[in-house]
Amino acid sequence: MLKLSVEEFSRIQRYMLFADRDSDVYKAMRERYIDLKVILMTSGLNLAEIDRIKE
Repeated sequence: MLKLSVEEFSRIQRYMLFADRDSDVYKAMRERYIDLKVILMTSGLNLAEIDRIKE
C-alpha cells in the first residue's frame, strides 16, 4: 500500500504542476493530494524530498 501511495502521490503532483490552480480539475487533484499526503505522513514517511507542491 505504501508503494502505491508514493507512486500516486508523485503522479498527482506531476499533474498538478501542469494544471491551472483556479481550475476545477486542480481543485479535485488537490483533494487527492491532501489525502495521499496524510496517508504517507501517518505511515512515517518523510515527505521533504518528494513533496514538490508543498501546500
